[in-house]
Amino acid sequence: MMEALRLPPFERFYEEHRADVLVQLRRMLGRDAAEDAFQETFLRALRAYPSLEHARYLKAWALTIARNVALDTLRKPRAGGSLPELAAEDAPAPHVELEHLTDELPPTERTAVVLRYGYDLSYADIAATLGSSEDAARQAASSGVRRLRKRRSE
Repeated sequence: MMEALRLPPFERFYEEHRADVLVQLRRMLGRDAAEDAFQETFLRALRAYPSLEHARYLKAWALTIARNVALDTLRKPRAGGSLPELAAEDAPAPHVELEHLTDELPPTERTAVVLRYGYDLSYADIAATLGSSEDAARQAASSGVRRLRKRRSE
């Protein structure tokens, strides 16, 4: 049986994961909206942090909170109704090369492929993000890659 990992101080958690969270939010929302969503993400994380029981999957947990904040932001009506524009100086997300390949995959497979091959997350972290087992996360990533290979050979 694996021993539960101790929860680091929130400051260390923040330092370790802030860059990944900001990249994800900028990709989803654009530069301006990402700044507010970034603050909201870590406020939500700070509120929930004391109730965490161990330090497993903290990166996946932070990225899940960020995704939820971004989705909440996107659901809110905006003045002018336009989508946010990404600033030219924004650094590309680590999985930007996968973007055009994964667009047609089912959502679970797309998420598993991007998290595995774009962010290099473990299957345990991917499972935590998807709310599934490690085997299901591995299967989703594998199915996604098979679909991509099949589509490429056609």
